[in-house]
Amino acid sequence: MSPNGSDRSPRRTMRRKLPQALALGLVIATATGCSSQDLPRLGLPSPVTKEGPMVLQMWQGSWIAALVVGVLVWGLIIWSVIFHRRSRTKVEVPPQTRYNVPIEALYTAVPIIIVSVLFYFTARDETRLLHTSKKPDHIVNVVGFQWSWAFNYENDEHGKNPNGAYEVGSPAQPPTLYLPKGESVLFKLTSRDVIHDFWTVNFLMKQDVVPGLVNQFEVTPTAYGTFRGKCAELCGVDHSRMLFNVKVVSPADYQKHLAELRAKGQTGAVPSGLITTGSEK
Repeated sequence: MSPNGSDRSPRRTMRRKLPQALALGLVIATATGCSSQDLPRLGLPSPVTKEGPMVLQMWQGSWIAALVVGVLVWGLIIWSVIFHRRSRTKVEVPPQTRYNVPIEALYTAVPIIIVSVLFYFTARDETRLLHTSKKPDHIVNVVGFQWSWAFNYENDEHGKNPNGAYEVGSPAQPPTLYLPKGESVLFKLTSRDVIHDFWTVNFLMKQDVVPGLVNQFEVTPTAYGTFRGKCAELCGVDHSRMLFNVKVVSPADYQKHLAELRAKGQTGAVPSGLITTGSEK
């Protein structure tokens, strides 16, 4: 060991290389150039609607932002632990720094910027997801009740279309909602009792079903298959049994299913929870 402190050279080398390693990690995390389909879904199922990839992209972007912030914070913590630990050859109390205005401004401004950016993208995507067209291809009034669902096809919450059709489920026999692939569907959500939540898992979209209020959103299915649905709001003793299925079929098969419901006498609409009409069953 030399008297001028040459034993510190490894520390100096680490001090020089640590910022470089952190910068490299940030570049790798933020400059991959991958699309949302190339990145891992991070716990979300595969989207089966035209709107689903937007939610997936926002979810992945939030994870990337959290990873970048986490790497930076972890790096600063490690740097402080390594280079500001107590030295055996120096005084016990390190120099104290007070009223460092630039640092205080930095750790105030950075969180505000992070929150503002996340808020912007969330508000932008939420506006797009809740946008509904004036003339959707189909309208389905989804009625929640303890503890199952009813679907009024080609009917809004007023249920005045005599050519509409309906089906009703129960906790013992969950209903199946039929939807046509490639055609837009406007859901109008109503409740007959308490707050429920209409959630088709692979839609990556859910919305509250509130008594006395009509919530709505629109999707366009893009894949054939049968997908799980459930209530996502604790609504009573049989909440866990408030299930349903969504079956995406061709437009021709969709119309065939509605004709079969009408042939069984299931025409008009079930009560939506808002009004009572003579056509409701």
